[in-house]
Amino acid sequence: MTTLAHTKPVTKVASRSEPKPYVNPYVGGVLLGIVLFLAFFLTGNGLGASGGLNRLIIWIIDLVAPQHVDRVSYLIHYAGGDKNALDHWIVLMTVGIFLGGFLSGWIGRRVKLETVRGPHISVRQRWLLAYLGGIVTGFGARLARGCTSGQGLSGSSTLSVGSWAFLLAFFAGGYGLAYFVRRLWN
Repeated sequence: MTTLAHTKPVTKVASRSEPKPYVNPYVGGVLLGIVLFLAFFLTGNGLGASGGLNRLIIWIIDLVAPQHVDRVSYLIHYAGGDKNALDHWIVLMTVGIFLGGFLSGWIGRRVKLETVRGPHISVRQRWLLAYLGGIVTGFGARLARGCTSGQGLSGSSTLSVGSWAFLLAFFAGGYGLAYFVRRLWN
């Protein structure tokens, strides 16, 4: 009879296909703060994403229907006449956010096509809710004149009262809505 007392415990070695663990949220918060500081210091602007996406959509509208852009006062501010909607620093930042997110996912081995959902919701319902949520969030970002990164991070770091009100309303709305949709994730 052989005993296993003298064998070493088996340690699991991570394979190349398994995703790496996420960064500690406190470390991530500090890194985000450093990036925000550097953005203000180097460019004179904070962080934001919805403005870049807004300009991309207006650029597409200007390609398809330039006469419409020239007649709408909101759109003419961005792309009327000879103006190019993509000629703005926030467009480059938005491209950098996309590329940086993809690179981070690639390094962390998390790039894959999947629909993350709870056990009580179908894939179709998840996509529908994500689409509707994106529309509401995009509309809200334009109405608030900034998204969570523009209003929340950049605005609150400059102690803007409106940005602090936005952050409080954003979190209150998120917690309030979570009460109704949490059953889909449990």
